[in-house]
Amino acid sequence: MLEPKRKKKVDYEALNSPLMQIPRMSVEATRNLLDIGIREIFELQGRAPEVLHEEARQKNAGLPADRIRFFRMAVYYAENEQPDPKCLHPDAWS
Repeated sequence: MLEPKRKKKVDYEALNSPLMQIPRMSVEATRNLLDIGIREIFELQGRAPEVLHEEARQKNAGLPADRIRFFRMAVYYAENEQPDPKCLHPDAWS
């Protein structure tokens, strides 16, 4: 007999976070930033993405290595009033 499918947990806090206003920001990366105390976009200004990644890795040992792309993109977005649309994609930060 087939087991009923379980619903995925929805991270409403991350989904409703101001960080989700960053174009192409993932819910998972937003959750990582929330876990290290980053709640607002302006809090990313002047922060080193590598340091953010290391702090997130300390909270979550299973953090994917490619998550730093989202952190770089988020810091870029926070520090630029008119960001270049080409830079607002995680693949631009590989």
